[in-house]
Amino acid sequence: MKRRTLIGGLALASSVLPPASAQDAAWPTRPIRLVVGWPPGGSVDILARLLQSRLQAVLGQPVLVENRAGATGSVGAAEAARAPADGHTWLVVVDSHAIVPSIMTLPYDTRRDFAPVTLIGRGPLVVTSHPSAPWSSFPELVRFARSRPRGAIHYATAGIGTMMHVAMVQLCNLADIQLTHVPYRGGAPALQDALGGQVPLFVTNAPVGGPHVRSGALKGLGVTTRAAWRDLPGVPSFHELGFDGFEAPTWWGVFAPTGVPVHITRRMENALSGVLAEPELRARVEAQGMDVLAAPADDFASFLDTEMARWARVVRENGIRVDG
Repeated sequence: MKRRTLIGGLALASSVLPPASAQDAAWPTRPIRLVVGWPPGGSVDILARLLQSRLQAVLGQPVLVENRAGATGSVGAAEAARAPADGHTWLVVVDSHAIVPSIMTLPYDTRRDFAPVTLIGRGPLVVTSHPSAPWSSFPELVRFARSRPRGAIHYATAGIGTMMHVAMVQLCNLADIQLTHVPYRGGAPALQDALGGQVPLFVTNAPVGGPHVRSGALKGLGVTTRAAWRDLPGVPSFHELGFDGFEAPTWWGVFAPTGVPVHITRRMENALSGVLAEPELRARVEAQGMDVLAAPADDFASFLDTEMARWARVVRENGIRVDG
């Protein structure tokens, strides 16, 4: 996907839309909820709050961010799935939305109960280490892990079934090491223990971990995009470290409960693409460690299907379960 092409194309499409009908103009009629299945301070919450004020101005109604944390984002997703399909509730997600169906029984069906609206953006995961750890690079970590009993070294993530979790499982397989996963209830609480040195490794995304890598509070060992990341100088990609073909970027998107009328989902899609094309907001989003894509619903649906199939295979081959 070409970021500029997508944004430019969507902005052009918005400019040639016919005038809103009376039916279109009837929405929204009350405050809009952006449901976030994660605690405050994580990347999904950060993104939702960046979008909040601009959507509020464009749509003419208050926009409220509601944090419904738990079960790797699925508590919030279940809340959104139960909401009336009237266009006043939307779900903001991260990559785990495509992974958790493979590892746990959910009270909703990811594809049946949600309609993709906009793929907001993507960015790197970063494997970080506390400065007190006895390694300063990923190759040194691999050597250290091989010199210890398998599973003796622990790594924290935002939860079971996150991209951080399954990508690290895949990376450990490629490195022929075994580490022990310590799942948290979101990136913000995991970050606190990582900064305090309670866990030696923390796998996170750039919005959460990037500022602390740049400040030196955490050491960046590698990023999961194919190339090094612009905002994390000196941190190599795992592809550059010799793990050919390994790539596991994180991503964020917005969904509607299935049944929301098409004219409403299209208006939300156009609103999102419009605000993300604004230079000031786009710069603020990109400063968090995301490449803005603003990919439309059809492209997002195809992308989601690919992601679900890819990570279901990793989950199956590694026996990843909700209990670890």
